[in-house]
Amino acid sequence: MLDHVGFSVSDLARSKAFYEKALGPLGIVNLMELTAEQTGGSGHVGFGEGTKPYFWIGDRADTVLKGCLHVAFVAADRAAVDQFYRFALAAGGRDNGAPGLRTYYHPNYYGAFVLDPDGHNVEAVCHKPE
Repeated sequence: MLDHVGFSVSDLARSKAFYEKALGPLGIVNLMELTAEQTGGSGHVGFGEGTKPYFWIGDRADTVLKGCLHVAFVAADRAAVDQFYRFALAAGGRDNGAPGLRTYYHPNYYGAFVLDPDGHNVEAVCHKPE
């Protein structure tokens, strides 16, 4: 089981704004921001639920691997997947798969995919039946 995951982005402020809007419908919020002085290298923003950040982005533009990452977030229901998709597009994300069933994974796999500002594939998925 993973405790947290993080990756570099080319523009921390832009990506922070994107993820704050896109992840809001999933109940995932900005919980912590660390400066380069605190981390000894680069700024970071930690997103999560409650008091636990588990999804981190950092401003190491020199290490960004454009469009090579995929991350999927659990959605409470299909409506949250739909809302994630709308909010992510409104925040500047690009369509990479509209909300819908992906029965080739399993009969109740309902997901939506967007590309973040660096081209990474971000997904919201619900595994529950309607």
